[in-house]
Amino acid sequence: MSVTIKHMTGPIEAQTVDGLAVLMSACVEDGAAIGMVHPFGVSDARAFWQGNVLPEVERGDRALFVAHDNTGLCGTVQLVTSMPPNQPHRCEIAKMMVAPSARRRGIGRVLMAAALDHARALGKRTVTLDTRSGDVAEPLYASVGFEVAGEIPDFALDPDGATLHATTYMYLKL
Repeated sequence: MSVTIKHMTGPIEAQTVDGLAVLMSACVEDGAAIGMVHPFGVSDARAFWQGNVLPEVERGDRALFVAHDNTGLCGTVQLVTSMPPNQPHRCEIAKMMVAPSARRRGIGRVLMAAALDHARALGKRTVTLDTRSGDVAEPLYASVGFEVAGEIPDFALDPDGATLHATTYMYLKL
């Protein structure tokens, strides 16, 4: 199965926003720890993309990568590139999502490669991320070179809104 990765720049068309909203809703429903709690639906996800992510993409403060396969939009990752003045060398991976039906096919790895290539092209030297400790994505991050910096217990709620989980901070030197 062929996967195409596209670096999205603003403005983002409505069809893509709708696809991102459906993807995010499906990932949260499947238990992804990406900052959302139940109840969370497609309209909540659409509002998140339109209010939080797309303005930063359009300003150039955040890079957005979208994966498509023969079924449509199947994954996304963001690279936050706007950092404080004392951190111009750094950027951050955010909201890595692959559709539950498309997992274990290398889509996450291809998305990460696109984001890391973009970080290199921008002259960044350090990339950071955080992930739910023990999450299925943690081995993927390690396999592309991220190292564990540390763990914070009881950092955030799972999507059920009741269970606290630890978060692992990771970094990659480019």
